[in-house]
Amino acid sequence: MGLEMRVFLVLAMAICLPSAAYAAEGTATFYTPPYVPSSCNGYQNDGVMIAAASDAIWGNRAACGRSYRVTCIGATNQGVPKPCKGTSVVVKIVDYCPPGCRGTIDLSQEAFTVIANPDAGKIKISYTQV
Repeated sequence: MGLEMRVFLVLAMAICLPSAAYAAEGTATFYTPPYVPSSCNGYQNDGVMIAAASDAIWGNRAACGRSYRVTCIGATNQGVPKPCKGTSVVVKIVDYCPPGCRGTIDLSQEAFTVIANPDAGKIKISYTQV
């Protein structure tokens, strides 16, 4: 491999890695069906890998349609000390979780169950827009 190609690869990695390394942290809760109507799409069925955004990411509806990769990183209470399943889930924002929302992202019950034990109710998460 030529020197120019090696320099290009190193620069490309340096540019791409920081964006992947900075996940935001917050908390997640879950809500149960029915999932319609939603604030973003009314009565459109968006499936079950969906979420509602709190004011932290809502941005006056700017979050509608965005996808986030959400990963459980820990417990928020002693009830379920190790709730995480070691997986991530990608969800689409379709709704708003109004002031008083208990989490940064309110996941559908199905999405929450992919990453954590639902008995926990609320978990610590990392999330990145994808």
